[in-house]
Amino acid sequence: MSSNPVAETVSSLMPRAKEELTALVAFKSVADFGQFPRSESVGAANWIASALRAEGFQDVDLLDTPDGTQSVYGYLPGPEGAKTVLLYAHYDVQPPLDEAAWATPPFELTERDGRWYGRGAADCKGGVLMHLLALRALKADGGVPVHVKFIAEGSEEQGTGGLERYAEQHPELLAADTIVIGDAGNFRVGLPTVTSTLRGMTLVRVKVDTLEGNLHSGQFGGAAPDALAALIRVLDSLRAEDGSTTVDGLASDSAWEGLAYDEEQFRRDARVLDGVELIGSGSVADRIWARPAVTVLGIDCPPVVGATPSVQASARALVSLRVPPGVDAGEATKLLQAHLEARTPWGARVAVEQIGQGQAFRADTTSPAYQAMADAMAVAYPGEEMQYAGQGGSIPLCNTLAALYPRAEILLIGLSEPEAQIHAVNESVSPEELERLSVAEALFLRNYAAG
Repeated sequence: MSSNPVAETVSSLMPRAKEELTALVAFKSVADFGQFPRSESVGAANWIASALRAEGFQDVDLLDTPDGTQSVYGYLPGPEGAKTVLLYAHYDVQPPLDEAAWATPPFELTERDGRWYGRGAADCKGGVLMHLLALRALKADGGVPVHVKFIAEGSEEQGTGGLERYAEQHPELLAADTIVIGDAGNFRVGLPTVTSTLRGMTLVRVKVDTLEGNLHSGQFGGAAPDALAALIRVLDSLRAEDGSTTVDGLASDSAWEGLAYDEEQFRRDARVLDGVELIGSGSVADRIWARPAVTVLGIDCPPVVGATPSVQASARALVSLRVPPGVDAGEATKLLQAHLEARTPWGARVAVEQIGQGQAFRADTTSPAYQAMADAMAVAYPGEEMQYAGQGGSIPLCNTLAALYPRAEILLIGLSEPEAQIHAVNESVSPEELERLSVAEALFLRNYAAG
């Protein structure tokens, strides 16, 4: 990175950033209070609120959102007449999954092989630190040249829409000229990337019932309808032979125009086992950024250990469907529900309950903010040109903000590059990426203010 005061300041702040990320990762802030204490999320929210107050933010508040969680808000005034930029991150995290599979404890930030490991290190507590580092660097080098609104969501990973509903009820609160969503990531470490599209999503719970109660498989098996077998059949109907998603009535042939994703690179990034084929058709980018994708997230059925010789009376599953830009998530939900109901065999009773939903997003990459970010990234990543990529994941808040503030420019950057392994065991963040992206964000704010 070429020498400049902002970069030098960020570099000097990295030891402090590691200490702060260690403190923030220690909070087990999973916004599923049936699994983790609410006090852990409250502690993380209060930590961020204190950090904002220490940086001179005004009106710092913990917002009680309709889904029962809290988002942290603060306002940092800039020069009179300056533009307003909203900086977004979220402090809630995914559950750690199998804690025994982590090489080090998931809620203890641990340095190993040049990376910092811990749940939320990249997604998205590292994003909170990225914003703070950028602002601190600007304050040390002449001041922050824009008005800054800061919002840290408390339930993004749950998809329950708390902050979206709150924003709709308080439309002036998050109004800004430009919005920087710090919850995406570079295409690979060292390649500066903005995410120009996000797939939307719908999440449903499907339940199949066939009997009043379980039956002895020897006495009744072969004629009594098995609810688990029926559920397996209907779930299998959601995929073609090659693994492509097949929801009746939902188009699945769109093509991605932009950055290509090499198949061998994808195999390495996804850690696909030797000899196992990728699923679907078209390019990798088509499959993960431009087409729908169904995933069975979980099934309620007897575990192998302790199973009895029984015909199952009831079974259920949690199903996620990612939908690309151009497809309405509500319509996709209706098609998914109709598919599940129509494909359930043997006249079994089926109930489909929607759990969550978010619309897809497509950014306007021709806007002045994107040029300001491209110029900033060229300095933070010498010799590299900013790339545009899609992201298969969903950030439902993006569409809510786009609808509330149609003139606002929205950029997505962040720390969730492939090596970060977000949502999996051994999630980590590259401290070099944290440093470079903090520099890029600081320079972006300066460029944008001058534009």
